[in-house]
Amino acid sequence: MNVAAHLSTSAQARGDHAAIIEPSGTRSWRVTSFRELDQRCDALAHGLIERGIAPGDRVALFVRPGLDLIAITFALFKTGAIPILIDPGMGRANVVSCLERTRPRVLIGVWQSQVLLRLYARRLSSIAIGIQVGSLALPGLETLNHIARPSRGAFRPCAPLDSRPAAILFTSGSTGPPKGVEYTHALFNAQIALLRELYAFAPGERDLACFPLFALFDAALQTTAVIPRLDPMRPAECDPSAIADALLAHGCTYGFGSPAIWKRVVPWALANGTRFPTLTRALIAGAPVSPSLIADLATLIAPGGDAHTPYGATECLPVSSICGAEFAGGVRALVEGGHGSCVGRPAPGLNVAIVPVSDAPLEHVAPLAPGTIGEICVRGPVVTRAYADDAAATRRAKIIDGDTCWHRMGDAGYFDGSGRLWTVGRLAHRIETRGGSVWPVPLENVCDLHPAVARTALVADGTREPCLVVEPHARSPRRSSPARAALLSEMRALVAAKRMPGAPAELDFPSRLIECRAFPVDVRHNAKIRREELALLAAEDAP
Repeated sequence: MNVAAHLSTSAQARGDHAAIIEPSGTRSWRVTSFRELDQRCDALAHGLIERGIAPGDRVALFVRPGLDLIAITFALFKTGAIPILIDPGMGRANVVSCLERTRPRVLIGVWQSQVLLRLYARRLSSIAIGIQVGSLALPGLETLNHIARPSRGAFRPCAPLDSRPAAILFTSGSTGPPKGVEYTHALFNAQIALLRELYAFAPGERDLACFPLFALFDAALQTTAVIPRLDPMRPAECDPSAIADALLAHGCTYGFGSPAIWKRVVPWALANGTRFPTLTRALIAGAPVSPSLIADLATLIAPGGDAHTPYGATECLPVSSICGAEFAGGVRALVEGGHGSCVGRPAPGLNVAIVPVSDAPLEHVAPLAPGTIGEICVRGPVVTRAYADDAAATRRAKIIDGDTCWHRMGDAGYFDGSGRLWTVGRLAHRIETRGGSVWPVPLENVCDLHPAVARTALVADGTREPCLVVEPHARSPRRSSPARAALLSEMRALVAAKRMPGAPAELDFPSRLIECRAFPVDVRHNAKIRREELALLAAEDAP
């Protein structure tokens, strides 16, 4: 089924109910109903076909969160064209490289993207059609309103082809070059069904949509996307009062956002005595989440509500999930005792296996026993099969198993005796020493408990020896060498006191500590630490 059919079903079922609530000016809100959203999609679909856009055409989208992004994405689904979604925050060079590799025929976006097209016309020569989003167009460009054909009525979605992608979604590039992931209509449909089953999303609910792509699911789930005043490229700099205002003003019942957002909202709410009585499920994803943040958030939401941390990647989402109640039931002590980060139990219908660590392509899956660290591999209906125009990356990350496909997550982890999945770090971030592989996450989870630091990262210095990098709290004075040595001793004592027996990896404590005033992070969630840059810093600071 064409995934856009979900929107038409939502329009029939929900009609005049709000599909999107988004900022209008500095204080007001604009409401679009499900019927209006579906009609806008149909008008755009007719206009796209008339403009010469055909099924199978690749269309790069650079559209801000809100009505335009959701409407044009579903319109492209209906026509059979293939939207390409790239994070503009990854930088001009990466954006141009991604476009050059995927060779879209059409670019639809804000005026800045149209300027980029003109600046790099030779490298982006595949783009024959440019359509601008917004009321004013650059000379020679049409806008969405120019091409829309509202008088044409309903648009019949094209039948999807199994061999043709429905969309290409780029990874953030936080752990390597950005890669375009091919999504099919069947995979989107499987994601919608799995999210509904995992989190019991029901028609009529309201989503605090802090991550633009997740808002696309709301239209299919018959839930309202409430879009807060937030720069999606800088979630770590969000105004927590603006997030709280959107949540409270519109009675959001669930929300999806980066840890960077909740790390600002939760302390603000606690300091101001603000509670979120309608919020029953807070989903936090994009990077590991500290148990303390989950516990604090649980005190702010509706009685009986909980925080959930889905685990997954652009290539397969969700893989697993864990809730705050499980942390409170004993998992938190293990996380803070050096066992790694717990990401819960596999989602329904997914197979998760731990295989031996290898940097080479794998031909088959040979699962390791529980308690043994290896690479996490996933198979199931939400697992993508290929990267767009990148056979080498597909070969490295995929394992073909008969008619099915396993995805190698690139994360190391293990299953505990209760069937819970744990992570200990990225394969690319392991430190190889004479004693074996050192995994960063278990030690960091303990060191992060020290009150003098905001967070820590264990990286290899120029001699491939482990080095602990510390991000101090904002406005903390820079420590002298003796003060850093004292902090290292305090953390060593903290690890010895907190260590819980039974961890599959040793907590190898480094002999050196350095400071970084602000950790570099990924562009999508502002939460994943860019460890490669910290490793360079550690190498430069080596004695």
